[in-house]
Amino acid sequence: MKLRATTQSILLNSICLLYVLLFVYAAVSKLLDFENFQVQLGQSPLLSAFAGWVSWGVPVIELLISIFIVIPRFRIVALYAAFSLMVLFTAYIFIVLNYSSFVPCSCGGILEKLGWKEHLVFNIFFITIAVIALFISPRYNTEERKSRRYFISTTLLILSIICVGFMTLLFIISEDIVHHRNNFVRRFPPVSVRKAYQADLKYNSYYFAGEGDGKIYLGNSTAPAQVVTLDTTLQNKKIHYIFIDDNKIKFNAVQVRVFPPNFYVLDGTVPCIFKGKIVDWKATLQMYGTTHFSIAELVDSNVVAFRKISNQNGENILGTISFDDETVVKYHSELLQKQIDGVFDTDGTMQYSRELKKFVYLYYYRNQFIVTDNRLNLSYRGNTIDTTSKARLKIAWVKKRKEKKFSIPPFTVNRTSSVHNNLLFVNSVLPGRYESLEMWKQASIIDVYSIESQDYLMSFYIYNNDGKRMSSFIVTDTHLFALIGNAIVSYSLEKEIKEEMKVHNNLK
Repeated sequence: MKLRATTQSILLNSICLLYVLLFVYAAVSKLLDFENFQVQLGQSPLLSAFAGWVSWGVPVIELLISIFIVIPRFRIVALYAAFSLMVLFTAYIFIVLNYSSFVPCSCGGILEKLGWKEHLVFNIFFITIAVIALFISPRYNTEERKSRRYFISTTLLILSIICVGFMTLLFIISEDIVHHRNNFVRRFPPVSVRKAYQADLKYNSYYFAGEGDGKIYLGNSTAPAQVVTLDTTLQNKKIHYIFIDDNKIKFNAVQVRVFPPNFYVLDGTVPCIFKGKIVDWKATLQMYGTTHFSIAELVDSNVVAFRKISNQNGENILGTISFDDETVVKYHSELLQKQIDGVFDTDGTMQYSRELKKFVYLYYYRNQFIVTDNRLNLSYRGNTIDTTSKARLKIAWVKKRKEKKFSIPPFTVNRTSSVHNNLLFVNSVLPGRYESLEMWKQASIIDVYSIESQDYLMSFYIYNNDGKRMSSFIVTDTHLFALIGNAIVSYSLEKEIKEEMKVHNNLK
């Protein structure tokens, strides 16, 4: 069916005007709220690794197309460009819906109320009218109509293949960069954890002593002999009191660890280790006076990993204490790597995965963690996604006290951590690229890593409670529990995190 020249002209101009309205509005909206646009791209499962240049490139291209499409001399080229851009957008949506690890929130502006499938239909409509505009363009309405139509069809097909291939390549490269060579761009799935329950503990002196058999165990730094057990609903609370068989020991820094069916009482300043059963909470002495330590973590029923100041060089050193038939201490001086003083710069947290039998030491002031087996034989050195590879500390020597102190507040990278199954959870204190600074005032960020594949997986928020930030947390098969001020809050683990745990469970 042939269209009259006037009708063709009106239709062509209308299509071009629609594209001008769409691209100008879209570009201006992005530029007016540029920071938010960059944040959205930073959370994209396809483009997060390229958010920097894409955030500028897309609105610039949209504005250029809008200019050239109204100039008759450049209209055909602009229509091809508009078609290509819409094919790129459509390929992006298709990959997000079908191949992405999660589906992010859709964009705002004029399409704010549309879901991803509606976006897909919207894009296909604009692709269709671009094709119509090219076929009815006066430049091609000549005697060589058939050959021109063939040329247009071939060009559109080639452009479509190039655009789809380009977007697919971006997806593959972005996934590789985010998981293996991350440039400090976090990935936030829409819902990773969901707040479930909350209980008031009355005091902020509690700490996590352990978990197991559907229970959470809390120690209390101001009441060292007290252990509180809670179920996952935080409603059933029981208080237990530890009985020590040797009451002559003067404790200074007691820490309780629960490793069902056993519990342990540790004090590295004495030093001593007690062990007992949680059925009666009676502890017997296992080690006394062998070696001092500053922090310790159970890595087996009769083995403790610890950190202490070396007697030889005054630097931190890791080791193990075995107290089965006899007490055996073994040091591993090769694990902690000195950057400044060997004490403050190697400070960090200890965690242990019972499922993998892996010990993890996370540095406070640099982007590194150490993974070993349960006898502290090095498996590998991993990195968190931030870029602080060297600790930024200034340390002063106080002569009167004969001790080292920070001369200025330290530049902290990682505040605390937890390990469960094959996943390492890190509470980072540094904002990543394209992240809202307002959100950092309202929540704590937890980054998730795979201990087995050494990949960064995702991040999520733990929101402040009554203006208080999370101080520590522990993870189970189904929940994350956080201590926030005087409260303990539970969060159910959603699909994204559980599926990452399933990967390991299926390998067992």
